[in-house]
Amino acid sequence: MDANAPVSTATAAIALLLHACLLWRASRALQPYDLLYQSGVEAFYSSDYSGVVRYMEEALSSYSQLRRTKVRCALRCEEQHPVEEEEEESASELRFFYTLLRRASCLGECVERSVGAQSVHRVSEDVTQDFHRRIPYNFLQLAYRKLKQPDKAVAAAHTYFQANPEHVEMGEHLEQYKLLEGVKEEDFIDREARQHQKAFTMGVKHYDSGDYEKAIEHFEEALLEYFNADVECRVLCEGPQKFADNEHLHYRPSLYELISDHLMQVLHCKHECVRDLATRPGRLSPMENYLPLHYDYLQFAYFKANKVSEALECAQSYLLFHKGEEFMMENMEHYREVLGHDMKPRQEADWYLRRHLQELQLLQLGSENLGMEYTEGNYWSSSGGREDVNRLLTSTNGWMEYVPTSEKKNLSTDTVKELREGGPLLYSNVQLVQKSEDLNGSQRVLLDNVISEDECTELKDLAHSVTMAGDGYRGKMSPHTPNEKFEGATVLKTLQYGYEGRIPLRSARLFYDVSEKARRIIESYFMLNTTLHFSYTHLVCRTAIQGQQEHRNDLSHPIHADNCLLDPEANECWKEPPAYTYRDYSALLYLNGDFDGGEFIFTEMDAKTVTASIKPKCGRMVGFSSGGENPHGVRAVTNGQRCAVALWFTLDPLFRELERLQADEVIQSLDSQNSWDQELNINPKDEL
Repeated sequence: MDANAPVSTATAAIALLLHACLLWRASRALQPYDLLYQSGVEAFYSSDYSGVVRYMEEALSSYSQLRRTKVRCALRCEEQHPVEEEEEESASELRFFYTLLRRASCLGECVERSVGAQSVHRVSEDVTQDFHRRIPYNFLQLAYRKLKQPDKAVAAAHTYFQANPEHVEMGEHLEQYKLLEGVKEEDFIDREARQHQKAFTMGVKHYDSGDYEKAIEHFEEALLEYFNADVECRVLCEGPQKFADNEHLHYRPSLYELISDHLMQVLHCKHECVRDLATRPGRLSPMENYLPLHYDYLQFAYFKANKVSEALECAQSYLLFHKGEEFMMENMEHYREVLGHDMKPRQEADWYLRRHLQELQLLQLGSENLGMEYTEGNYWSSSGGREDVNRLLTSTNGWMEYVPTSEKKNLSTDTVKELREGGPLLYSNVQLVQKSEDLNGSQRVLLDNVISEDECTELKDLAHSVTMAGDGYRGKMSPHTPNEKFEGATVLKTLQYGYEGRIPLRSARLFYDVSEKARRIIESYFMLNTTLHFSYTHLVCRTAIQGQQEHRNDLSHPIHADNCLLDPEANECWKEPPAYTYRDYSALLYLNGDFDGGEFIFTEMDAKTVTASIKPKCGRMVGFSSGGENPHGVRAVTNGQRCAVALWFTLDPLFRELERLQADEVIQSLDSQNSWDQELNINPKDEL
């Protein structure tokens, strides 16, 4: 026993040491931000506001730390394993792949040492988008307000509002926050502010006030932060890529085709960093002329500060982007006369632009090899630029805006004015309540008595039986606001439930027939000379969550347009993905009005000025064209449940709703059964 004691002691010591090592590694592992975020959401719905703060703050910290780790490791491994040019061509290819493999191994080891296994940090696209849109800050501001911490609530609300300026009520409540006791102006901070944009804004303020020394300080800081942000943006582009155009079973690329496809995606991502760094939170369009503007401001600020050498250097740098710009050429000649000699442009500007143009050439070459045409927008300006231009741009001496071309139309002045309305309503009981003129817009109509009280009741009962939380929104129970539960169901799903005997088949058929009735009315009233097809049909209910309605500052559904991306600050609506650009008309048929709030509202393009407000009730339907001429949203449902049939239509048969076509086949089979009095021979699992 005594002889074995030292061995047992040594074994126990080793075991303790190993256990300590495991605990140390576990403590160093970073908690996945998606799990923390989900825990925060669950805490919110449980009214555990301290838990909301803890989990959401940890999620935001984890998200930032993971990003910083990836950037730091990528830069370190790139420095340790540079791609070197070989004199012998035969060895060059092997050396290139050897370097890439070493770099990949280095990157994986570096990241895992810092945050733990990379596999646990793979996050869904939905969660990533929530963090880009700053959704956690909406939960945080609500929780901080419940916890009586107004300074932190203000900071969270302000941070959220910067990226979501369409939230009208959030803006109004931020104004109310200013009146609260204990809230100071310095509490209104953007916790996610991008340093290069923050410094640039401060530079403009000092420039406009005539404090040129301070302006120089901030513009120089802005340039430094810009190039740092550029490095980070480009490094993050080197991660996994999606090949959206090639995601099909027959895509079997060779080694070089796969490398080429991946390289094209990475190059495009890096090239888009120019746009990303020039785009302010909550905006879709970048600030025109953003990087050259730094040198424009600096050249004059240095001149006013009697630093002519620096002024000439910045003027030369500006002319790299706008060769031959007349006003800058005149300034440069004046600086030369004062100094008696010339200066070269700044090295970082020259290097940046040369790299930018080289990558553009590679993108164009890659596109030609793929049989495509790559046309890149000019990020600088329309006069004297060094790239092909597919956007017309204007300049001012401060912030700059896009002037849309025919390729990117201003939908508020598009072809809507040429369209007609006032056609027959087809059904004798349907009543015209208000037309476009009454609703202060174009291509708008409000109708009553589209369906009866009994039909409303039956469809609402149907909704209670078939709708599921998050249906149509990738399972998100509250896709638009954390203060309401969203449930939905499609026509095909209700028919399937009917054949399975889970609901009355008559009710499923009513949903189908009512939506077809609505389609015919919209097609007729707006006097369309072609068939209007279903794009999506949805039976939806929004329910106020009890205990979460006090001091609400959000909408049930934020202001938006159905076929374009609304940009309130620029007063534009960009008809481009991810918007459903093929949708032409929309309609909402309401099933009830026994709830508080929930008014449907039209606004101006600023997403703030309400032009019309509609209170839902049984049988009421609002119809409108789906473009930027009709921004709309839904006010908060603060008590009860609001149910409706939501309908979107398209004039393009290529974008017809697939589920609707399948539902049509089921209905045809049903009609055939009724006609021939035969048993319906449909296997729901196969046909539906």
